Amino acid sequence: MGPCWNGECGDGPCWAGHYVPCQAGWVGPTVLLCIYGFCSMIRPIEPFMTEFLTGTCKNLTAEQVNRQVYPVWTYSTLVLLVPVLLVTDFLRYKPIIIIQGLTYVCAFLLVLVSSRVHWVQLAFFSYSIAMAADVAYFSYIYSVVHPRYYQRVTSYVRAAVLLGYTVGASLAQLLVSLAGVSLYCLAFLTLISVSIALITSLFLPMPKSSLLNDSYSAQHSDVDANSSENKGVVLSVKNMAAARYVGRTFTRLMLDFRKCYSSPAVLFFCIWAATGRCGFYQVSGYVQLLWVNRQPSNFTAYNGGVDAVSTLSGAAATVAVGYMSVEWSVWGELVLGGFTFLIAAVVFLMDLTDNIWISYACFFLFKTVYMQLATICSFQIAKSLNRKRYALVFGVNSFVGTVLQSVLTAVVINTKSLQLPISTQFLIYASYFAAISLLFTVRGVYTVLRVKRAAAGSQAERAAEPPEASQL
Repeated sequence: MGPCWNGECGDGPCWAGHYVPCQAGWVGPTVLLCIYGFCSMIRPIEPFMTEFLTGTCKNLTAEQVNRQVYPVWTYSTLVLLVPVLLVTDFLRYKPIIIIQGLTYVCAFLLVLVSSRVHWVQLAFFSYSIAMAADVAYFSYIYSVVHPRYYQRVTSYVRAAVLLGYTVGASLAQLLVSLAGVSLYCLAFLTLISVSIALITSLFLPMPKSSLLNDSYSAQHSDVDANSSENKGVVLSVKNMAAARYVGRTFTRLMLDFRKCYSSPAVLFFCIWAATGRCGFYQVSGYVQLLWVNRQPSNFTAYNGGVDAVSTLSGAAATVAVGYMSVEWSVWGELVLGGFTFLIAAVVFLMDLTDNIWISYACFFLFKTVYMQLATICSFQIAKSLNRKRYALVFGVNSFVGTVLQSVLTAVVINTKSLQLPISTQFLIYASYFAAISLLFTVRGVYTVLRVKRAAAGSQAERAAEPPEASQL
C-alpha cells in the first residue's frame, strides 16, 4: 500500500485501495511540483547575466547584448506562447513541464559553453520556450488534486517559486561579494540546479484527464467500439469527429472571450495586467545594461542582493493586499493610476541618476509596487470569472502583454534609424508608464464620480418619497 497520488477520492478510503488519508493525494504531487519550481528558479547567474555576457567570459559587447541577444527572448516568447497554450492541456501538462526543464538545461548549457552571438541567441530562444511553458507549471496541480485543496496548493507552489528565486539571487550575491566566486561558477551552479529540476519533473504523476481531452476522448472511444470492423470508416469518422470537436472548442472559446471582456471593470483590469506586464519585463530585462553604465570602476555589483530584497518586498506587498479594506470596484482603477505614476517616477529617476545606489533603490520600489498592483489585478479579474475561464483570460492577457513588449522592443531597440542608447530607452519606458497612469487616473476619477453621483441620486429619491401613513 502507498499514498494516493490522484487526490480524487474525497475523505473516504482511496479509490485505488490504499486506505490512507486522502491528504496524501495532494501532498505527493504538490511536494514534487514545489521541488521542481524551487530548483528551476535557483538561477544565480541571472542577476549577473549582462556582466557575464559582456565580461571576459564571453566578450560580447553591450550593443550586441542589447540589440541582438535580449530581443530574441521577447520575439520568441511571442511566437511560442499561443502554441504552448493550445497544446498544454491536450498533452496533459506533464510533458510540457518536462520540456520546460529540458529547455532550461539546454539554455544554460549553451550560455555556459558558447561565446558566439548566434549560439547565445539560440540559448535565449531555448529559454523563451521554458518561459512560455510556465502555463503548464501553474496549471498542472489543478489537474491532479481535489478542488478543495486549490487555495492551499496554489500558495505552496507560488511560495516555492518565490523562495527559489530569492535563494538563487541571494546565493549569487553572497558568492560574488564574500567568496569572490567567478560568474562562470554561477552559471555552472545554475546548470546543476535546473538539471535537478528536470530530473524531478520525470517523477510527477501523469494527470488522468484534461479539460479539452475528456469529451473528445469519450466520442473517440464510441467510434472505436461501434466501427471496429472497417478501419477506413473508423479513420474517416475519427477525422470528422476531431474536426467538429475543434470547431466547437474554438466557438466556445470565442464566446467565452466575448463574455469575459464584456464587463468594463474586468476589461480595464485586464488592460493594466497586459500593459503592466509589458513594461515590467522591459525594465527588468534591460536594467542590468543600465547598471553597467552607472557602476563606477572597480565596483562590486549588488544585482543579486537587489533582486532578492525586492522580490521579498514584493511578496510582502502582495500579502498585504489581502488585508487591505478597499472597495476595489470603486477605487481600484484610481489606485492603479496613482501607483502607476509612482512607477513612472522611479523609472524616470533611474534614467536621470548617475548614482548606482539610487538606481538600485528605484528598482526596489519599481518591483515592489508592480507586484502589488499585479496582485490587485489578478484577484479582481479572478473573482469576476468562472473558474473554467481563468486560463483563457490570463493567457490572453499574457499574449497581449508579449505583443506590446515585442512592438516596444522593435521600435525602441531594433529600429536601425533610431539606435537609441540605454538611457533614452528608459526615458521611453518611464513615459510609457506615465501614459498608463494618465489613462487609469482619468478612468478612476470617472468611476468614483459616477458611483458617488448614483449614491447621491438614490439618497435624494429616498428623501423625496412620501412618509408612510401612520397606523391607527
